[in-house]
Amino acid sequence: MFELDRELAQDIVTRAMAILPYNVNVMDSQGLILASGEPSRIDTRHEGAQLVLSNARVVAIDSQAAACLKGVQPGINLPLFFDRRLIGVLGITGEPEQVRLYGELLRMTAEMLVAQRHQQAERQWRRQRSDDLMALLLEEGGDAPRLLDEARLLGLKPQLMRTPWLFELAGGQSAERLGDWLQGRYPDSWCVSPAAGSLLWCQPGASLDEPAQAQLLERVEAQGWQVLRVAVGELAEGVEGMRHGYRRVRDLLAYGRAILPRQRLLGLARYRLPTLLWHYRDDEAVRELLRPLQRLRARDAGGQLLGTLRCWCEHRGHGQACADALGVHRNSLRYRLERIAELSGVDPLRLDGLLTLYLGLQLLPEA
Repeated sequence: MFELDRELAQDIVTRAMAILPYNVNVMDSQGLILASGEPSRIDTRHEGAQLVLSNARVVAIDSQAAACLKGVQPGINLPLFFDRRLIGVLGITGEPEQVRLYGELLRMTAEMLVAQRHQQAERQWRRQRSDDLMALLLEEGGDAPRLLDEARLLGLKPQLMRTPWLFELAGGQSAERLGDWLQGRYPDSWCVSPAAGSLLWCQPGASLDEPAQAQLLERVEAQGWQVLRVAVGELAEGVEGMRHGYRRVRDLLAYGRAILPRQRLLGLARYRLPTLLWHYRDDEAVRELLRPLQRLRARDAGGQLLGTLRCWCEHRGHGQACADALGVHRNSLRYRLERIAELSGVDPLRLDGLLTLYLGLQLLPEA
């Protein structure tokens, strides 16, 4: 239920007295003066206002009548209505015949300001409730029928297919403002800030391809946000799919931060297997993948052999392409690969050895 507050009452008084040569008072539904051009009258009872509240009608008080009432000056007092409910009183000091017209115009303006403030409060409540509801829906067990029904009533469309993006912003950047910007350009977006400097954006519709993802990141940064990195998932259906997608991009972002610190745009389609390995990085079977590389790194002071192995994996074991990328002769490349096999105990020239080393490299931080 909407009630007049001091801030709104003072706004009405300030606007009115910037135009009118008369004092203006605004009283609440109990006749207490909330705002006045005469500050000493604030928080006192206004008997004229109480007469208005008792009868829900305009009360004009001339000089003679004012002398009989406590704390009242000549003027006109008008009821303020919102949604057909009496919420307060507006008073203008002066002889009633002189200020009546001003009073009617001012009441109309004040009731418009009240309606506008109510709409703002309603929008703010809906926005806050929508944010809270989205956060609840993305938590484990957040698909209760009651929450889904409320989401539909608020127009959140939980049934839509969406793609999760998880942004990590530099310190001091406002994730909420970035969410507002994205929601303004992509209707039906969901935006939730799981932590300071972090924004989960559930982009409506199909996933963007890599060039389009890069273009969007450029547009975001052109607006002034400094993005450290962003993880982009795949199209998910409904709330349960979105919840699963959020877990995947959260793992992907953590993987990128630890293993690929220079990579700012991380797509799940490209890093699906490394992200899966990262999720189980504490498992002994996964840690075994790193041991051959740890032996190699201990004897590879300049990092040349590790760099060669990364290049070998990137070119899928194609000798000439790898040698050209490294700028060495194929014989030099073969010598390096033999040295890698000797130091790591795993032969990169064999398919099983190459696969073992490749998987281990996905968990080895880039220098």
